Amino acid sequence: MKRPSWALFGAFASVFTASAAYSQMPPEVDSAVVEVDAGKLSGSRENGILVFRGIPYAAPPVGDLRWRPPHPVKPWPGERAASAHDAPCTQPVDLDTTIANFGGVNGAQSEDCLYLTIYAPEGVKDAPVMVWFHGGAFFLGAGHLGSYDGTANAKQGVITVGVNYRLGALANFVHPALAVEHSDEPKGNYALQDSVAALEWVRDNIASFGGNPDNVTIAGQSAGGGIVVNLLSLPSAEGLFDKAIVQSGSLLLPDRDPAEASKMAVDALKSIGVDEGVDADGLRAISAQTFAASMPLRAGFFFTSDPDFKPVSTIAALKAGKEFDVPVMVGTNSGEKGFNGARTLASLSGDSGAPAYLYRFEHVPAFRSDEWKQGPIHSAELMFAFDSIDRSSWGGKRADDRDRQLAQGMNSCWVAFAKSAAGARSLECAGGFDWKPYANGGETAAFTSDGPKMVDSREYPDGPPQQ
Repeated sequence: MKRPSWALFGAFASVFTASAAYSQMPPEVDSAVVEVDAGKLSGSRENGILVFRGIPYAAPPVGDLRWRPPHPVKPWPGERAASAHDAPCTQPVDLDTTIANFGGVNGAQSEDCLYLTIYAPEGVKDAPVMVWFHGGAFFLGAGHLGSYDGTANAKQGVITVGVNYRLGALANFVHPALAVEHSDEPKGNYALQDSVAALEWVRDNIASFGGNPDNVTIAGQSAGGGIVVNLLSLPSAEGLFDKAIVQSGSLLLPDRDPAEASKMAVDALKSIGVDEGVDADGLRAISAQTFAASMPLRAGFFFTSDPDFKPVSTIAALKAGKEFDVPVMVGTNSGEKGFNGARTLASLSGDSGAPAYLYRFEHVPAFRSDEWKQGPIHSAELMFAFDSIDRSSWGGKRADDRDRQLAQGMNSCWVAFAKSAAGARSLECAGGFDWKPYANGGETAAFTSDGPKMVDSREYPDGPPQQ
């Protein structure tokens, strides 16, 4: 009997393997093309909306551009693919790539990370825009995570723009070696500088996606809420937004003194054996992963006062009545601290002129009842505010009808805020819920398991009643 040809067997195996691999490929992209200042972007049609991922809004902040203001994007030829996310900013992650860190990120990261994600209705013009700044204690997170999915917003006519901004010491770093170079540039506050650059990009390009650059809501949670609060008094951000949402992130803190910030950087570098005399080239020779791996170098860096770029903290501006007079929505979850700060922000920002809307999220999903004994924890509201339960790692099939109904209702309030006209004094949400601004009666929207209701929050504790 003639022996089989192993070469022929190998050929059949290769064909079979290639066929199996092809069958596991993702479906072909239903492409949608728009043109922005730097060139054409090819995104995708998904679930009845347009999605564009990995849009660069600034040049990669690497090499000589590390610890420099964001620089313009270089134009590209042809159509740039915008159907996949680029890596989030460098941060500590678990070696097991199936496990997300506390900011929701797993897998690859990169110092080249200044990208946007856009969810937009198709065929619209002058649609309201919501620019989203993610949370993560200023050293974790990314703007494209499932909880921030803007599909529900887009289906109701609101464009969502998710932003990546620099993290950790690469975001807020002041050092003597950097102070002597580029004397005309602001030092530190690079995450805020990125945020302004993203808003400038939106101003210049969002009309290509059907958005209205004159109706922009900035929104963020936790650290992202802190960015929004700081934008409320940042001179370079004036006129770039029209409303603001702050979720669990009032952070009404004074800015750090530059000398104190510089000492913090020097001391943190000593923990990895870098002495105070290191020059700027030496600092830039340290890998981004080294900053992320070292606890002293990755956490605790914050916004720094700067006479030109950041001359006043937002808390000082609020007390002086000099913050930007825009409508503000602010609140927290009942299972976390921070409600006193949210109430203070609502009171100070809504004391004259534009209204402030205060909320408290109180719903505990049935599938979390054994874990969240003292109420919904930090970040619990995200999949409800975005109505993204099916795309969030916190929700999915475990959610029930009550969760989904509340998510739709809560999301309708966020959409109503984004759509609200100048001078509006209430928000008309789904189901006939009328959200009144915060005032001396403590008017607050409580999002409970039975739906939203207006309550007097003056006696509410800062966190769970047990604290």
